[in-house]
Amino acid sequence: MSALLPTYARADLIFESGQGAYLTTVSGERYLDFASGVAVTALGHAHPYLVKALGEQAEKVWHTSNLFRIAGQERLAERLCVETFADRVFFTNSGAEALECAIKAVRKYFSFNDKPERYRLITFEGAFHGRTLATIAAGGQEKHLQGFGPVVDGFDQMPLGDIDAVEAAIGEHTAGILIEPIQGEGGVRGCDWAFLRKLRALADDHELLLVFDEVQTGIGRTGKLFAYQWSGIEPDIMSLAKGIGSGFPLGACLLTEQASEGMTAGSHGSTFGGNPLAMAVGNAVLDIVLEPGFLDNVRETSLLLRQRLARIVDENPDVIEEVRGEGLLIGLKCHVPQQQVVSALVDEHLLTVAAGENVVRLLPPLIIGEAEIDEALKCVSRACAALRAASPLQK
Repeated sequence: MSALLPTYARADLIFESGQGAYLTTVSGERYLDFASGVAVTALGHAHPYLVKALGEQAEKVWHTSNLFRIAGQERLAERLCVETFADRVFFTNSGAEALECAIKAVRKYFSFNDKPERYRLITFEGAFHGRTLATIAAGGQEKHLQGFGPVVDGFDQMPLGDIDAVEAAIGEHTAGILIEPIQGEGGVRGCDWAFLRKLRALADDHELLLVFDEVQTGIGRTGKLFAYQWSGIEPDIMSLAKGIGSGFPLGACLLTEQASEGMTAGSHGSTFGGNPLAMAVGNAVLDIVLEPGFLDNVRETSLLLRQRLARIVDENPDVIEEVRGEGLLIGLKCHVPQQQVVSALVDEHLLTVAAGENVVRLLPPLIIGEAEIDEALKCVSRACAALRAASPLQK
């Protein structure tokens, strides 16, 4: 029996090495990785530029704590601010920590401005913001809340896309609105960009802070550096993680100067957040993602993949209902149970990720090309054929 806490339903696969979009097991079997560690390994496995950056930093200094200045932090923070709406950055180790910082910053802002009664955040049904007590409360999903005692107060869930419900929920205790531009864990569910613009207008009208959770959608996943850039508006606070470290634990909370009011020395902290190793990798990731043409290629690749997936849906309407998503955050809404589809794809040596609403996510590295797309589509077609051959398909 494993000594690990059994909190995961793990596949019986152990990977020994990876290269680009591929992983190899200890027994030598090769898998095409369209899971990317749940949208994490944005630049694939063992990217030589990242390996070099991490190795060089490892030979210098690993950790000093945030009691001292860290040059890599200052450089990465400046670069993120130049590329976004932000003026300030706090580095974390994970997406949940980045969300905790965002939630605390909203509350601190209003307390600092003599309105401590304003602490509640409007969030959305189907959301996923992390696994801490505060972030499971923000997500509001019973399956995540059950068994953990009283739910952290301060979150009001509304139906995604219902602007009237959001407006009606705003009260004297409301401090802000927290939303994923596209829900990843929730089933690759997006609201249209006009909804985000309406949220921005509501926030402005009621003097609220607008917070975007871009842990899964950020760092090029949707074809722009951040998904909010498709909408034509900007948040006041944004959390990110996953792709910014491309596999190395790294997250960040970005804030405008105004939204950061009150977040002074001692108000928040992290022992490991922004350590020199993480900063070396984060800066290397940005070097690549910000290269001219990189995001153009992501958009072109995603269009090709979605178009070809649409043909497979047409050929297998009893297995897959539709293709969802933006960029290389793609969801296949399934007619059959999603785990059957995930398992059938594993049998074809293609790794994918389940999500809410009976959806299977395709989250390939942003570096894939037509060869990997062709291989993945053959795997999907064969998996659909195998599922159809099962007698009968379970709907």
